Amino acid sequence: MIRFIPSACLATALLVVAPPARADFASCVASLRTDASAKGISDKTIAAAFDSLQPDPKVLDFESNQPEFKTPIWDYMAGLVDDERVEDGKAAVAREMSALARAEAHFGVDRYVLAAIWGVESNFGQNTGGRPLAQSLTTLACQSSQRPAYYRGELMAALEIVDRGDIPLDKLTGSWAGAFGQTQFMPSTFLRLAVDLDGSGRDIVDSPAAALASTANYLAKSGWRSGEPWGFEVKLPEGYSGPSGRKAKAAMSVWASRGIKRIDGKPLGETEAGLLLPAGPQGPGFLVTKNFDAIYSYNAAESYTLAIAILAQRLAGGPGIVTPWPTDDPGLSRAERRELQALLTKHGYDVGAPDGAIGDKTRTAIADFQGKNGLTVDGRASVKVLAALRR
Repeated sequence: MIRFIPSACLATALLVVAPPARADFASCVASLRTDASAKGISDKTIAAAFDSLQPDPKVLDFESNQPEFKTPIWDYMAGLVDDERVEDGKAAVAREMSALARAEAHFGVDRYVLAAIWGVESNFGQNTGGRPLAQSLTTLACQSSQRPAYYRGELMAALEIVDRGDIPLDKLTGSWAGAFGQTQFMPSTFLRLAVDLDGSGRDIVDSPAAALASTANYLAKSGWRSGEPWGFEVKLPEGYSGPSGRKAKAAMSVWASRGIKRIDGKPLGETEAGLLLPAGPQGPGFLVTKNFDAIYSYNAAESYTLAIAILAQRLAGGPGIVTPWPTDDPGLSRAERRELQALLTKHGYDVGAPDGAIGDKTRTAIADFQGKNGLTVDGRASVKVLAALRR
């Protein structure tokens, strides 16, 4: 997931909030204080959370501005499961092996899946988000046009976390929507599922052990089956047009009768699985089990789930995806994206610091460069664009 950094324009934005908006916000905050007090939150925590609190307009922008750029699956996978993340992940796994082994033994969840979620959600604890949850959730509870009641509930849960002494308020920072910690729990999820397996507490912000154990608990509660794989890549028979879809589970014997074979030639096994074809029958295919569904519950997107699964497989020493994606212009790794941004800067484009995150500035620059160099204008950070920039 992408993390957000407070805008340098925030102070300026706050200065131009109209008086009626200020009044409405103050009235809403007063009602939140009343609600928190009624739920048993201490006066000390309430004062720390709400005294002098101002709204953060930027979170409303994040909530309302839906991205127009649809990321192809091969771009998504190239950025999340690259050699850099695998290398960093193997070092992180070695560093936290005792915590991973403890979580796996207690909950039965594969340690490499836990490590993969950790890697994708916070880059192994390096990027957990910097927005104060009290400010973000209060802004959304008071000014959101979409789910104010939901954010109100998450705010109350965040205050309870502080009041119980699990995590202090100044450390409770995260994404614009309120997810926090090394594996990005929402506050209500933390209250339900955060655990302490080693006696060090449930601080998923500073403690990888707490974050990994809590994530294992989440997956176990979501139906993870101990000892069963998430699935595996398969080879389809020529011209396959049979059933597909993650939810269309069938016995492995049924898939075998349809001509489906594992890409590595091993037997399919005995469990039930669905056939996932994220780019259609011309691209890679995967038979995915109930454990794939358990990962899906963590972030309801099949592309995210596949990224976790393949990253886990590579962290365990296995291969990546064998079958090529059906494109002649593959996506770029994060290192290649940083190179692309640096080259765009050399060509006179303002894309900011080369951080590998492809945002609006980078896409606009790419589109302009493509148009001037006879390439298809789509704003994608791709192999063809990088090759053209290198010339």
